[in-house]
Amino acid sequence: MAVDMTKEPILSARDVEIMFTLRGQTLRAIRNCSLDLYEGETLAIVGESGSGKSVFTKSFLGMLDANGKITGGTIQYDGMDLAQFKTEKDWLSIRGKKISMVMQDPMTSLNPLKKIGRQIQESIELNQGIKGAEAKKKAIEMMVKVGITDPERRFEQYPHEFSGGMRQRVVIAIAVACNPQILICDEPTTALDVTIQAQILNLIRDLQEELHMTVIYITHDLGVVANVADRVAVMYAGQIVETGLINEIFYDPWHPYTWALLSSLPQLGVKGQELPAIDGTPPNLFYEVKGDAFAPRNPHALAIDFEEEPPFFDVSPTHRAKTWYLDPRAPKIEQPHTIQKLRQSMNVGEEGQTNG
Repeated sequence: MAVDMTKEPILSARDVEIMFTLRGQTLRAIRNCSLDLYEGETLAIVGESGSGKSVFTKSFLGMLDANGKITGGTIQYDGMDLAQFKTEKDWLSIRGKKISMVMQDPMTSLNPLKKIGRQIQESIELNQGIKGAEAKKKAIEMMVKVGITDPERRFEQYPHEFSGGMRQRVVIAIAVACNPQILICDEPTTALDVTIQAQILNLIRDLQEELHMTVIYITHDLGVVANVADRVAVMYAGQIVETGLINEIFYDPWHPYTWALLSSLPQLGVKGQELPAIDGTPPNLFYEVKGDAFAPRNPHALAIDFEEEPPFFDVSPTHRAKTWYLDPRAPKIEQPHTIQKLRQSMNVGEEGQTNG
């Protein structure tokens, strides 16, 4: 769908900072991170493992680990600043009811000692305030909605009796049982084979349309992004470094980290040659990052990249990138050949949805 960015965002995070305390040291996991989310859209947040994708979005529903806390910025949602929430009681008005999450591994999300149906029923009882037979009826309806056949029998089964794909359907049922406005999907297809992946992505898309949800995908799989997203946010070292519509990010990216991610797509590989990899490692966030966090891994970094953090520059009204390359004073930088090749090798639909 086309994203209407002229309307007010339904969630707006501004300059969010999240700190973790580990063995007496402080880790600045999220560094002045900002993001707007628009009603009805599918936003994909992409980046390497450890870039902060899950931590950032967990802060939207109070699911940070006990040693982590929001230490700066605001998260405006439904007239409230979620960054100011302190207690579990505060979060219970949001989590499940308004913002919900599908976790990465369904086996760790489900209680192995509790029947599947009971786990869905508990979510309904907790968040909708209905009990007993009525809640059980709704749980069975939810199982049907997510494509679980013979729901009355399967209601009485345990997680180990379900396949990986079926367990993921159960986790989705629990997450959407209370019709949240925002659904966060954290690597929802990582542990599944390709056929089941496609089924789960189609299921989430169908539920999004039926329940009028806004969906955030957290993923490192750019193939998934190309198939589901309206808009993409690229995250690196605790910051969002580029945002744009799907076709803008795939075909006209400007942050060197986005270039590196796209250049490692398997479909750009040449038979007999190694796939490009990103040299180096992300910065250690126990220490202050100076300049552009990606500069040490960027073979074409500018001198200023090592000295001063870049601001965001507008590429278009819907596309922004946090790189000195876009400063009018910067030398002219050409996009890599692989990005030009990507334009030719994949198809773009009329509304900015890729078909590759």
